[in-house]
Amino acid sequence: QLPLVESGGGLVQPGGSLRLSCAGSGRSLNGYAIGWFRQAPGKEHEEVSCVNSGGSETAYSRCVKGRFTIGRDVAEHTVYLQMDDLKPEDTGVYYCSRVSSVQYGSCGPRPMSESWGRGTQVTVSS
Repeated sequence: QLPLVESGGGLVQPGGSLRLSCAGSGRSLNGYAIGWFRQAPGKEHEEVSCVNSGGSETAYSRCVKGRFTIGRDVAEHTVYLQMDDLKPEDTGVYYCSRVSSVQYGSCGPRPMSESWGRGTQVTVSS
């Protein structure tokens, strides 16, 4: 399947903001629910947020709800993650991925055909 590419990471101080983007072709992105995941050093991938194909349903993990906002721009073939009030525990490599669905406040599983890309590094430190 056509790849998705993450960008927008960087180094910020606690309380700062970053806006991540997940880009792909219309064929690979627009018809799918998309999720953001992160991997802290030495830990497994963690679900952060996801949005359905139409952009009308979203889900957030409890630790980021109220601070992060997910959305999509169909015309630009992108899904973004606006991260505000960042904390040191938000540090990690952030990945985007197609997911099967978004409903009942949760993200569906990743298709077996999905593989992790290179991600984008987010570092929150004083």
